[in-house]
Amino acid sequence: MAAARTYHHPDTDEIALPRVLFALSEPLRLTMVRILTERGEVDSLELGPDLPRSTLTHHTSLLRESGVVFVRAEGRKCMIRLRAEDLEARFPGLVRTVLAGYEGEGTAGAEGGAA
Repeated sequence: MAAARTYHHPDTDEIALPRVLFALSEPLRLTMVRILTERGEVDSLELGPDLPRSTLTHHTSLLRESGVVFVRAEGRKCMIRLRAEDLEARFPGLVRTVLAGYEGEGTAGAEGGAA
């Protein structure tokens, strides 16, 4: 029987703003975070069903290593959830603000083109 996968996560006080901002600077990862805020814990495959597994692993690993998400093995699944409480404790309102700005980008471009 194979050993269960284990993942390293930074402690709450080790979550660094530059790393979080870098993790949130990529549209695909922002979309993943938005899905996690809406749905809670999900199987990693639900974050990018059309993506190659290597791409999905890269992005989820970066989110985990930066402290944005918590990852755990459940059988063959890789379950992921947003570290919302930890992020809120370290950087109050950051995730909410970044997601609001990201969602607003699409509508701002449409409004700007109509003027």
